[in-house]
Amino acid sequence: MRRIFFTLIISIFVTASCSAQPTAASIPSTAAPTSTAIPTATVIPTSFPNSLYVDPSISLGQISPLVYGSNYGPWLVVSLDMLPSAYDSGITILRFPAGSWGDHNNVKNYQIDQFMDFFNKMGAIAMFNVRLLNGTPEQAAEMVRYVNIEKKYNVQYWGIGNEPTLYESELKIRGESYDVDRFNQEWRAFAEAMKKVDPTIKLVGPESHQLSYDYSGVSTNYSEANEKWFIEFLKVNGDLVDIVSFHRYPFPRSSVSGPPTIEELHQNSKEWDKIIIHARELTQTYTGRNLPIAITEFNSAYDKSVGGDATPDSHYNALWMADVLGRMIKNGVFMANEWGLTAKGGYGGLGLVGQTKPYPTYYTYQMYKKFGQELVYSSSDDENLSVYAARREDGALTVMVINFSLEEQTKAFRIVGQDSGPAEAWLFDPEHLIENIGNVELSNEVQLPAQSISLFIFK
Repeated sequence: MRRIFFTLIISIFVTASCSAQPTAASIPSTAAPTSTAIPTATVIPTSFPNSLYVDPSISLGQISPLVYGSNYGPWLVVSLDMLPSAYDSGITILRFPAGSWGDHNNVKNYQIDQFMDFFNKMGAIAMFNVRLLNGTPEQAAEMVRYVNIEKKYNVQYWGIGNEPTLYESELKIRGESYDVDRFNQEWRAFAEAMKKVDPTIKLVGPESHQLSYDYSGVSTNYSEANEKWFIEFLKVNGDLVDIVSFHRYPFPRSSVSGPPTIEELHQNSKEWDKIIIHARELTQTYTGRNLPIAITEFNSAYDKSVGGDATPDSHYNALWMADVLGRMIKNGVFMANEWGLTAKGGYGGLGLVGQTKPYPTYYTYQMYKKFGQELVYSSSDDENLSVYAARREDGALTVMVINFSLEEQTKAFRIVGQDSGPAEAWLFDPEHLIENIGNVELSNEVQLPAQSISLFIFK
């Protein structure tokens, strides 16, 4: 095991420190989600050249605890050996029953009970999706009644169906068609039936697949199956939906392309800023409201590719996930559910935990468990380095630095108003699985190992 030396440079630009510390953001239970405003241009100090820059005096607001979500269901079973890892994962919300399974099967009451028991042990809350394909409003209403009225599980967040943009390809086999008009009518009927049983639930939709910000180079059908459905849903059901949702898997880019390269995966994380802002703009334009945004399924790829340098089971995917989560946090995403808590069958790489050990992406969430509840301003002028900073409940300032480079990077590190002193350092790289490498004294520069996530905690 090689020895890692961390030395930090702290330049004092102002002596003022942050004001009173924020309270921890608790996981919502019954309160309605707070709408997040569309990002606007804000005058923020320009980052210093050739340096990582943090200004703790500029608060960017509370971080939604529900960005650390995942997917789980009756067909995705965590092995007994991995239960302790699942319980300690840091996942705050689980979407059930996950994916298309819920549109091809009727969820049984005993499955709901088992699921809720598992979630309680994880310390997570639930989001439920009712069956839309071959389901009925009456069935959906009955599920709400059982969950929230009879059992009093108080499940607040509810989706209707899963990726209805893909129903047409399935139904045409039996001679049926499925378009956005049919979806909008059915979604509204389900929503009204469910709200009649429990008016306090919050509806999440449209749960469409592959929303992006740029459809150049893709087919017309692909474009219509995403943005058109999204827009038409907002026009028709924007008055009923509480949280606007979509799914996103950037790879593979086509049915014939293979897994992404390391460089392609690295460049992709930058696209998420544009995707989220685009979703907000569409929501505001077609509903007139600043509704919360949820990305209820996401990962780098949706296929079965494993064992590559940048496949979902790779170390580099953990770096990608860390940066994507950071960008979601900066853009005020309300809920984000990676796919998925565990893997099944041929989809062996798409999960946080496998049958016998965690996947690298699991450790991304371990890092964010130490991150904090209030986002503060940070910036980097180096495309190979991303930096995110937060205040924790205990008052500590945390700074997370992601080094995408295949080589060690040395960088100046400036924090406004930070006195000299020790910082607790945690490291994730190919040789360290979230290891506390001890306290480091502030000095002249920071050395960031190749392909790493470094977390510095200033108390």
